[in-house]
Amino acid sequence: MNPEIRAYHEGLPSPYQKMADDLFEVINDNLPNAENKIWHAHPVWFLDGNPIVGYSLQKKGLRLMFWSGADFGETSLSILGGKFKDASIFYHHPGEIQVSEVQGWLQKSILIQWDYKNLVKRKGRLQLLLNNLN
Repeated sequence: MNPEIRAYHEGLPSPYQKMADDLFEVINDNLPNAENKIWHAHPVWFLDGNPIVGYSLQKKGLRLMFWSGADFGETSLSILGGKFKDASIFYHHPGEIQVSEVQGWLQKSILIQWDYKNLVKRKGRLQLLLNNLN
């Protein structure tokens, strides 16, 4: 784990540290080719520069967010906005994290990606990366 992400985890309240450690392990194991770093103050994983998944502590709990999760067809993930294609789930204690469910979402995150990397270049319009759907 890189030192910045370790510091993020250590700064979390006790029950959330365990959840962040668990999520880190599942994400890293299932996205071995992804780059991870602190981005916008929380851990995020990128494939070819495109943000895929991240987590952050919010008032509602530890939020696991998939940038393209709105198109996963998963009822457990909440779609909070409308402009972008993100979807999230909030966790409050380690026992809520279902590893097999997260693994499935991570597999979908490889296949279903909206191009956030070029969002500014496209003046705020998202484009589906079709090369991942073969």
